[in-house]
Formats: sequence, C-alpha cells, structure tokens
Amino acid sequence: MPLKNFSFKVLKVDNFSRLGKISTHRGEIDTPVFMPVGTQATIKGAFIEDIIKTGSQIILSNTYHLMIRPGEERVKKAGGLHKFMNCKLPILTDSGGYQIMSLSKLNKIDKKKGAVFNSHIDGKKFILSPEHSIEIQKKLNSDIVMVLDECPKKTLDYDIISKAVDLSTYWAKRSKKAFGVNKKKALFGIVQGGLFNDLRIKSLSELKKIGFDGYAVGGLAVGDTQKEMFKVLDHLKNHLPKEKPRYLMGVGTPSDILGAVKRGIDMFDCVLPTRAGRTGLAFTWKGRINIRNSKYKHDNEPIDENVKKFNLNKYSKSYLNHLFNTNEMLGSMILTLNNVNFYQELMFEIRKNIKRGTFLKFYKKYLNKI
Repeated sequence: MPLKNFSFKVLKVDNFSRLGKISTHRGEIDTPVFMPVGTQATIKGAFIEDIIKTGSQIILSNTYHLMIRPGEERVKKAGGLHKFMNCKLPILTDSGGYQIMSLSKLNKIDKKKGAVFNSHIDGKKFILSPEHSIEIQKKLNSDIVMVLDECPKKTLDYDIISKAVDLSTYWAKRSKKAFGVNKKKALFGIVQGGLFNDLRIKSLSELKKIGFDGYAVGGLAVGDTQKEMFKVLDHLKNHLPKEKPRYLMGVGTPSDILGAVKRGIDMFDCVLPTRAGRTGLAFTWKGRINIRNSKYKHDNEPIDENVKKFNLNKYSKSYLNHLFNTNEMLGSMILTLNNVNFYQELMFEIRKNIKRGTFLKFYKKYLNKI
C-alpha cells in the first residue's frame, strides 16, 4: 500500500476556532490536538501504549536531547525513533533552537555555522546548523520536522528581536533547502518576533514566501504573560495561512489552550501535564488538585470518579497523598496518566463543541475553572 502524503484539511470554523484533520502515513490527527512531550524518546512515567489509550494521536520528541543522548546515529541504527521507542503514532521533532537558548551553559549564534553551544550534560561542544538539524531529524525519521530558528529570551529590546527574526528567516530558507522534497513528511516554519506585532508579521510574510507545510508560533513560552500571548495571537490570526496547520509551541495550561483555540490555533505541546504529575499536581474538570496537601490525608474519594480509564478512579486522594509523601514512584505514574488523559479529554470536548458550534459557550464555562 502506498504511503499517504502529508495533508491538512479544515472541516469547520466556529468564529476563529477550527476543526481539522491532519493526514500522515502513520495515521490521522484530529485538530485541535495536544501532543504529549516525549523529550528523550519517552513520555516520562508512562508506557507509550497507555499514552495511546488516552486518545493521544501524535507525540513530540526533542532534537537537542536526542542528539546529545543517545545520538541520532544510534537511533537511526535502531530503525528510527518509532522503532527505538516502540511508538506507532506520528512524531513531531522540534529543531533544538529553544533548548540551545534555555539549557546550554554556553552558546554562541553564528549566522553561517548555526548555534555553537556546550552540552548541559557534560559541557561537550556542539555545532548545530540548519542543515544539521534537518539531517538529525531525518535520521530520527520524524513525521513533522521543524526548521532551526533563533528563539531569544523574552526582551523588549526591538533590535535584538529584529535580528533574531532576520536570522530565523535565513535559517528557514536553508532548512527548506536541506529538507528537499518529501511529500510523505512535513516541514514547519516558525514565526518569531517576540511581542512586536510588526516583527511577527514580517517573520510570517517571509516564511510564507518560502512555503511550508505548517506554521508554528514560537517564542511565546519564554516568560510572557497569558495576556501578552493572546495579544500576539489576536494580531496573527487573520494573517496565518488558512489552509495550513497552526502550531503554538510549548503551550500550555488548559486556559492557554482554550484561549489559543479561540484564536485559531490547531496544535499544542507542553511538558506541563507530565511534569505536574510528577510533582503531585492533578488536572481535573473541577480544577487543579495539589495531592500533597494535608487536607487529602483522609479523603477516600478518587480525584475524578468519572474517569474509567486505567482504573484511575480506584485510587483515593488519601492513597495518592501517601504515595507522594513517601516518594513512591507509583504516585507520579498515576497522576501522569491522569493528567495526559485529562488533556486529551479537554481536546476531545473542544473538538466536539467546535463541531456543534458551541465552542464559545464551552470556552466561557471552563476558561477560569480548569
């Protein structure tokens, strides 16, 4: 059977919120979609089979981390990332730009060479050019590939952000050339520009000239407020290509997602549900629960009696409080599954309400509740 080409179709628009479908040769993805983050070829604290059972249709992995450990050659010899981690879902890999900014002990940006940086693990020197980033992602055999961009830390220095936009555009051109023609996989451009609307439009306009399979909005999970993020999205929503998927990188909380869907975003990823699960924070339809709190010591009710998957409703708050206060790893595993499952339930309800034309009502009901 011939492999399916990558494609995207908008099925319905409710105000600016969009119901769509991404098709890949590994399966279809209903949008809006949340991608659990498998940074180092694993969703921390969960089997990939269980992540699939939550309704997850695509996951994200990290070029920077996999380049450092175990190395892309080792993954390639294993048959690619899907075989290496036993994952049948489509996989999106980010380009490594954000981690170079946030994790490296020492980094230097060179227009021609790319990013020159030291590993946050052992200080080893690496050079990551646009071409090398694409090459690594090809060896990982990811289904959606991201261009290398410069993701500066939050700043109101217009000149710094402007230079980052120009460099990211230059690198995007090189990334596109290195990616070549491959209709079975997708290459996404990344819109930069910080909090400056004119720079965001400039970045997007240049990326549209180059031409990509999807467009991501980067640089909005670097210390900005939700209000600032929504302001940027409000300005971009009429300019992002309607026929291409729109991806808001590294975001976020349930309310972030609701607000971004309202502004036309189709794809999300964030470490929050898994990281929160490891620290004792549970997401529920009634709000967040800090299970370490002493008030749950004698609470024999489940976090959510309506959750039937994985028998999560068999575990009481009292038991989970005990697990976390004795540092038992089972507590983290249970809450990780609870949180990923909640995020997928949220996306399912978002899609259902867009289809019905009732998303705005759903948005107002849950924006400040979850």
